[in-house]
Amino acid sequence: MLIHRLKLIFFPISCLLIIIASSILGQSTHRLCAMIVVGILLLLSVTLDHKYPRFLWIQLILLGIFQYTTQLNWCVLLYYIMIMTIFDKKQSYKKTLPVSVLLILQYTIIRLSYVPISAYNILVTTFDFLTLIFIVFLFHYVIRAETEKQVLRDKNDYLTTHDPLTGLLNYLGYMNQIQALISKKVPFYLILLDLQNFKSYNHDGLESGNEALVNLGKALTSTFPNAYGVSRYAGDRYALLLPTEYYIPDHIGALLEMDSLGYQVSYSIVSHPEESEDHNQLIMKAEDKLFQMRREQWLQREEDLFRSEKMKVVGELAAGMAHEVRNPLTAIRGFVQLSKIQSYNIKPWYEVIMSEITRVTELTAEFLQFSKPHASNMRSESLTVCTERVVSLSESDAISRGHQLTLDIEDESMYIYMDRDKIVQVLLNLVRNALEAMETPGEVKIRVSRADNKAVIQIQDTGIGIAPDQFQQIFNPFYTTKEDGTGLGLSLCQKIAQDHKGSITVHSVLGEGSTFRLILPILLTD
Repeated sequence: MLIHRLKLIFFPISCLLIIIASSILGQSTHRLCAMIVVGILLLLSVTLDHKYPRFLWIQLILLGIFQYTTQLNWCVLLYYIMIMTIFDKKQSYKKTLPVSVLLILQYTIIRLSYVPISAYNILVTTFDFLTLIFIVFLFHYVIRAETEKQVLRDKNDYLTTHDPLTGLLNYLGYMNQIQALISKKVPFYLILLDLQNFKSYNHDGLESGNEALVNLGKALTSTFPNAYGVSRYAGDRYALLLPTEYYIPDHIGALLEMDSLGYQVSYSIVSHPEESEDHNQLIMKAEDKLFQMRREQWLQREEDLFRSEKMKVVGELAAGMAHEVRNPLTAIRGFVQLSKIQSYNIKPWYEVIMSEITRVTELTAEFLQFSKPHASNMRSESLTVCTERVVSLSESDAISRGHQLTLDIEDESMYIYMDRDKIVQVLLNLVRNALEAMETPGEVKIRVSRADNKAVIQIQDTGIGIAPDQFQQIFNPFYTTKEDGTGLGLSLCQKIAQDHKGSITVHSVLGEGSTFRLILPILLTD
């Protein structure tokens, strides 16, 4: 483009000077008229050759005629300009050298037509020929060097503003494009989006993650062909700059769905200049909207996961409940069928039938307790009073079994925000399990202590202990090692502890006994 502009400036000036010089040298009127006509045609072809490249060959012919009519060696400057025009097209040696040599030969032959043939003129012509050849190679070298520099500059500029992985704009390019649009007062939508579950793609390897990023970039580019800019500006974050004349928010949302892109994305949309005219505020609003959307999606996923886990637990409880209820019902059915043979006399099996019915009733009651969502009667209660009540309720059972029950309270000032009846239920269950775990007379120690802001109620027995492989199962619903147990006791205790923001832990050694710890947060007072 620069060479063409220089050509439009220097070509007319050179032609005018040559015509003036020819008139000063006393050229005839006919020759001057012919010279002017050819010069005008030559300048016209020079003006149009940028639009019509084939005019170059017409210029060669007109330039030869112009040189012949002027009979001045000054025309060599016009040949230089023509050669520079050829090289400006950045063609290879194979394409530029033949045309350049043709120009040199044309100039040499025409020059010899109007100068006397002498040794001096032949040497001058030879020198001009060599000079032109040298200039051809010099032009080619300079233009090629400048071209390589320009390519390198363009490449550096591209790498500065583009993401090397996807070829999209990077953060700098994205910011420059926003500022350019705002400075031109162009209305547009800014859409920020990120790829959902990107970690799942990276889980299969770096190549899978990169492939997902590249594919999403291609999908965005093809889905929004009229975009002012598409950017991958950070990790799995993308930005779109869309013209308001082609898109509306509902349309954009539909195009960003899974069916269109092939990937699930979270996105936010803000508009310029309606929401802000400052690029920083615009980006902050878009980032805030994207954060809120991701938060809502995260909460929804957590809710779905919780619902799924809840349904799984309900299914396990229902299966266990059906299994546990079926056994006593099968026994009752068998005894009723036997009674039919003896004229429906159930007296021989009455005690067994009633025992099985009681078992079903207890199982159902515990199941209903387990299914209750939360502790309801929550208030500040003294842990000392609560544990003393547990001891008073359990003491007769311990004596009847021949065991000793002791209570040791290190800190009597601890208060717990709790449903007292449910905590008493937990402790009674743990104490009863401890009493039943001792086959010979032993001791159950209840110790209440403080650990930072937690209350620790420890129930230790000297029973048979628990096998290590049972630790992970004892809190599972319907798991029991007792012949008449329902398997819901410890599960219910754990649930009540969790409802009180606490927990239950267990430590046991076979043959030496077990220690259960109920840990609850202490109610802090000013």
